[in-house]
Amino acid sequence: MIRAPVRVASRSPHRQRGATIAAQKRKGATSRKPYVTLFKLILFVFFVAFIAVSLLWRSARTAIAVITGVLFWLLASGWLTGMLLDLAQPVIYRTPYDPAQELPAPFGLRTGIVVLGGGTRTGDDGVLVPKRDVYARLSAAASLYRQCKLAGGVCRVIVSGGNPQRHTATEADTYAPYLLRAGVASVDLVLENTSLTTWQNARNVMYLQRAQPDDILFLITSAYHMQRALLDFQRFGANPVPVVSGVRHAQTGWWPRLVNLCGAQIALHELFGMVQFHAYRMIGWF
Repeated sequence: MIRAPVRVASRSPHRQRGATIAAQKRKGATSRKPYVTLFKLILFVFFVAFIAVSLLWRSARTAIAVITGVLFWLLASGWLTGMLLDLAQPVIYRTPYDPAQELPAPFGLRTGIVVLGGGTRTGDDGVLVPKRDVYARLSAAASLYRQCKLAGGVCRVIVSGGNPQRHTATEADTYAPYLLRAGVASVDLVLENTSLTTWQNARNVMYLQRAQPDDILFLITSAYHMQRALLDFQRFGANPVPVVSGVRHAQTGWWPRLVNLCGAQIALHELFGMVQFHAYRMIGWF
């Protein structure tokens, strides 16, 4: 299992062979608007909205304050957050990948294993490392790759993730050393390091697929991200096999917990993202 080491280089020793240039020069589908949601601002915007309403509607200020307090307590204590996570993580995607269990689809003569980025952060020593949920994705990719190699055929791992956070390195470049140390051969590792959104992940990976198609494509991401990721890949004509790396759970109780507010932000980000996807499709932007 891939875990956070004490120190790791932030740049991958493996150089992508033309994938970045090809992705930048693609002439495929484009959207009129960036497919993003205000991930870190959703709860903040709600909070500001409640304050604004209370200022404008002074006669109901006490009631609005009580409603706001109860709502945030339900989120922070996990009761409402659990419901939101259930909506973002359908039952079908709540079973994490287990190498001991039979895969939902066999490997092909050529197998592609796609790992979607989930962000980076600066560690205590100042080095860029994957965010917490990403370690499970990388671990699942390395394990699936080993299974694929044992089954024979050609296997490659495609890591898709640019630099939406504007850190010192892209997600793909940051994740690559972990996969290399876990046994993924450098010749089987492809870095797609220009994507800034899940929609771009799908578009750029499928661009690579058109240049060098695989018989079957496995898509690895977290349970809360899988629904939206599949929507985007299906938009580009793909039907990848979903491989869930991990599931988010709310920690319910009487006391508020920061982890529950983080879980609520993640769930709202994904739910708003799916609404946005369908809205953009209806008006022709996707």
